Amino acid sequence: MGHAQVSEHKYSVKEYFEMEEKSEVRHEYYDGELFAMAGTTMNHNDIVDNIRTLFKSFFRPQGCRVFAENIKVEAIVNLYYPYPDVVVTCSEEDISGTYVVKNPVILVEVLSKSSANYDRGFKLRQYKNIASLQYFMLVSQNEFYVELYTRTNQKDIWNYQTFDNKDDVIHFELLDFEMPLSAIYDSIVFIPEEDPI
Repeated sequence: MGHAQVSEHKYSVKEYFEMEEKSEVRHEYYDGELFAMAGTTMNHNDIVDNIRTLFKSFFRPQGCRVFAENIKVEAIVNLYYPYPDVVVTCSEEDISGTYVVKNPVILVEVLSKSSANYDRGFKLRQYKNIASLQYFMLVSQNEFYVELYTRTNQKDIWNYQTFDNKDDVIHFELLDFEMPLSAIYDSIVFIPEEDPI
């Protein structure tokens, strides 16, 4: 998703949450600045729905919750509140929460032309600071291509894998879960992405 800065005014976290409750447009918050979230494509929406459905069928019976697109994550306390495309949390604090996930175990971003660099760069760096996070997954909406970052036991060291064959299976070994690429891209017809009009 693309971002457009809302104004030069610096907002407190309290102001941000109050404004976001009433706003029809979602905004990411970073260090007092608000960034409007752009709309998505149908492929983006279907891929998010496919991933959420796969996660939900596995994690919900374990007492976890799975959210898509409209739930904020506390990436850095009082500093950064993004809206990932899919979030999995098994934290009791989050399960009984209302607006913000503080302890995600999986975060997913579905890439667009306008968001790819931001998601692979800035967001990745911020998400790696979340102590509970085990996996960060980046998913292309224009081809069979998924990137998976997996936390290791070594501080600041993450494993990186790519998957580009529809018969590939992504293994989330730390959570005893696997996801076929074919299921992520079920019913998706790839269309070359054009620049927004």
